[in-house]
Amino acid sequence: MPAKGVVDMTELSNLVAESVERLRRDRPLVQCLTNIVVANFTANVLLSAGAVPAMVDNSEESEEFASVADGVLVNTGTPYRETAEAMVAAVRGAASSNTPWVLDPVGVGMSWRTQVALEALHVAAPAVIRANASEVLTLAGTDASARGPEAGDGVEDALASAAQLVRNHGCVVAISGPVDHIIDADRHVTVSSGHEWMTRVTGVGCSLGALTAAFAGVQNDYLIAATSATAMLCVAAERAAERSVGPGAFAQALVDELFLASPDEVGARGGLRDVSA
Repeated sequence: MPAKGVVDMTELSNLVAESVERLRRDRPLVQCLTNIVVANFTANVLLSAGAVPAMVDNSEESEEFASVADGVLVNTGTPYRETAEAMVAAVRGAASSNTPWVLDPVGVGMSWRTQVALEALHVAAPAVIRANASEVLTLAGTDASARGPEAGDGVEDALASAAQLVRNHGCVVAISGPVDHIIDADRHVTVSSGHEWMTRVTGVGCSLGALTAAFAGVQNDYLIAATSATAMLCVAAERAAERSVGPGAFAQALVDELFLASPDEVGARGGLRDVSA
């Protein structure tokens, strides 16, 4: 990448395309500790994109499995006591083997699941925190407005809190919204592609967390990994909406288009922009 704080957009598009090629070539193994609502859809998204899902979320195996996976997702959408223990154990396993892990703190604000997310963050810093604006605000200790997993705050309202999380944990923060913002200590890019139906299908956002973990398993520049995952899902969503009559058909088409979208199209059509300045 160019000098600190500067993102060359042609190079960024090329790096995103290369990351998609690498994902499909290397087929990273992704351990998903995710919620019961989205597990099947998430697995299909990963398979169609080119990764290998493993839904290992029990406390007996999660730490060991994380040490051999290429990437790990921790999603707090429907936590139970055993799965919460498994999440923390998986983070320990990831830390012991330098496996990148992604935190998707779904619904934080409820006291117990917030505690689970913060405990995982205390064990080891993630590669990426992927969240909506309200979840970012909550993790940073700022008042937020949310209805369960739905954000009640705008992405712009969460940028200062995202920067705080970057400083505190040395990670990338990817904020989902009408325009997605991905930031690290030096760079800030946005992805403006996508379609409104992405919010009308259960599991699309959660699958983005898993896809981010997959890209982090093959791309050690985690801002590029998060940007690649976001662009790939959003471009596939645009393509899927073009041939769908509503959210149901869109969900099926989205899985197809993740398989069909070319690396160059993801890089070129992602709506990438540098807003570092």
